[in-house]
Amino acid sequence: MRSELITVRTGSRPTVRDITAEAEQFLAGCGDGLLHVFVPHATAGVAIIETGAGSDDDLLTALDAVLPTDERWRHRHGSPGHGRDHVLPAFVAPYATLPVLGGRLALGTWQSICLVDTNGDNLTRQVRFSFLSG
Repeated sequence: MRSELITVRTGSRPTVRDITAEAEQFLAGCGDGLLHVFVPHATAGVAIIETGAGSDDDLLTALDAVLPTDERWRHRHGSPGHGRDHVLPAFVAPYATLPVLGGRLALGTWQSICLVDTNGDNLTRQVRFSFLSG
């Protein structure tokens, strides 16, 4: 298995960051197999969604509706409402596994691999790409 850890700047606001290009760069020269994308953080996730047409903002809006930033959370360190960030991975898993054919991601036309980070307390995140040859 081939594996690489990259650092992604997410900033101080909730974000959906497209990391498809980074995944494709990691896969250069690979054949058929599986790409596993993992975010080793307790407050981030990985989503396969369309970006650029508003879906990324819609995802953040939906997460705010389901997981509001208020004082209901028992986990209270960090910025106000930070407890919801620790619940996020139960809704947006911290991993995704995707097919790779001929060294290229087998994504649908409008699909992208996205890092979902609602925790503004951390400006950067790590993402681990692992390729298992088929």
